[in-house]
Amino acid sequence: MKTRIISALILICICVPLLVIGGLPFDILVTLVSIMALYEIFKVRRSQREIPFIMELFSYVLVAFLTMNNYTSSNLIITVDYRLVAFMIFFLLFPIVFINDNKKYNVDDALFLVGATLFIGISLNLLILLRNYSLSYVIYIFLISCITDTFALVTGKFIGRTKLTSISPKKTIEGSIGGSIMGTIISVLFFITFITPGINLVVISVVTLVLTIVGQIGDLVFSAIKRFYNKKDFSNLIPGHGGILDRLDSSIFVTLGLLLFMVIL
Repeated sequence: MKTRIISALILICICVPLLVIGGLPFDILVTLVSIMALYEIFKVRRSQREIPFIMELFSYVLVAFLTMNNYTSSNLIITVDYRLVAFMIFFLLFPIVFINDNKKYNVDDALFLVGATLFIGISLNLLILLRNYSLSYVIYIFLISCITDTFALVTGKFIGRTKLTSISPKKTIEGSIGGSIMGTIISVLFFITFITPGINLVVISVVTLVLTIVGQIGDLVFSAIKRFYNKKDFSNLIPGHGGILDRLDSSIFVTLGLLLFMVIL
């Protein structure tokens, strides 16, 4: 517990000031996070199959470029540089032909790298664009994730009886409901106080409730990945907490989900 608390305090001292400052310092932080997140995905994959080092290296470079794509923009009309996507496809798929050895590198490996790189790069690029657009929206995202996770844990511990899913046996339906209720109430109060006071209360409540559910499903998606590879955590980069993805799992999906609702917020 002591290690967990110290790690959390160090993260807060590093991340919160950079989030408030925004701009290039925050962009660099998020880019480093994207590289570490991709490393964690490769790490669990490596437990079953080795990935050629040069292909991993290419993927780290590509995810950094994807994360920093259009990083100075404050416009939430999301655009992806398709030249970068084409470059990524060439560099990750062409080696299948030249290596010509399924035991070393095959189409499954290549598509795994393409999917992981695109998923992490685009998700964290969106976080940068949202910070450029408004600090309050980023706080809103993390409030939804943190409050929902916290109260899902507390509610599940005290009144949880019904197992939610076999993917994560400790999660309960009661905990999920409690997390969504508190995540919705607190996040809505923040939104109507600091972002758009005049917004329709029903609309923002429904959107926030949906996002609390999306965040919990995102958590389960990453749990399913760990379960598939028979891993408890993605890594031990954060002592007492596991890896980057163990902490950002629900936040990544809430960020992606928010994008779908921005037109009405």
